[in-house]
Amino acid sequence: MCSVMKETLKPTNPLETLSDILHDDMAATNKLILDRLQSDVPLIPKVASYLIAAGGKRIRPLLTLACGNVFKADKHKMYGLAASVEFIHSASLLHDDVVDESDERRGQPAANLVFGNHASVLVGDFLFARAFELMVETGKLRVLALLSEAARTITEGEVLQLVAKGRIDLSYETYLQIIAAKTSALFGAACASGPALAGADEETVKAFYDYGYALGMGFQLRDDVLDYTGNEEKRGKVPGDDFREGKITGPVILALEKGIEADFWQRVMIDKQQGKKDFARALDILGSNGLLEESEARAAKYADQAVQALAQTPNSPIKQTLCEIAHYAVNREA
Repeated sequence: MCSVMKETLKPTNPLETLSDILHDDMAATNKLILDRLQSDVPLIPKVASYLIAAGGKRIRPLLTLACGNVFKADKHKMYGLAASVEFIHSASLLHDDVVDESDERRGQPAANLVFGNHASVLVGDFLFARAFELMVETGKLRVLALLSEAARTITEGEVLQLVAKGRIDLSYETYLQIIAAKTSALFGAACASGPALAGADEETVKAFYDYGYALGMGFQLRDDVLDYTGNEEKRGKVPGDDFREGKITGPVILALEKGIEADFWQRVMIDKQQGKKDFARALDILGSNGLLEESEARAAKYADQAVQALAQTPNSPIKQTLCEIAHYAVNREA
């Protein structure tokens, strides 16, 4: 069982601790990622590198390495698995930005603005294909099943979000379904695939999947709160992106379901009639009615679920850090 002091998690980042523990493994994975970006068609590595070299937290491949290390999975195959997870994530981002007509990604103009929609979609397809090549190289059908299911689920989430776009009556349940598909499915598969690669039994693989799934849910719920309350310097992005784009997320859905300022939300989120003071008003509405706190409390429940999922799995320093990450994810400031 993990011992986690929740109140001590904000000052330190256990993701950095995990990165230090797995420094050599992450370095090898990053090298493989860059190697597998290459193609005889010059535009492909140019577009792919533009997104992947821009950074990102690399949380998903880090989790794959961590969970694989708990069971001493074959390192060479584990690097390919972690790279595969990152390629699936990056491919989904390229497609997502085209669908959402995004202007920015990771602090720079989105790839679809720089290279065009056609190139972004096709390079996203290339990354998906590379991911599947890497999965096959592991020689584990169970791993292929986990990650291919995640790739399918991500696409379903994109379509569900597309159908829900612009709907003022979007339910909290549907909102959670979108998060589960777009975020949690890959988190779950990233965590489960390492133990699966090592030949762990199905109960153990499921436990690590459940950990990753709950972690992803809490992570995204916290992210949606931070879009309203986050610090620009810490996050590297201006608060209110979701608001300005008319993206209806958890805190706003809670307001709508409680009948709080429905006319205001209709005007600013659906009709896109936003004034200079409207974001401040939105923040005041969400804060004064306890909706941001309620969103945070819901995220915290997922962190507890993530820790509980690992209760019966082998104890190790990495497992302890994974438990700390679950609570850090829903308390973080960036």
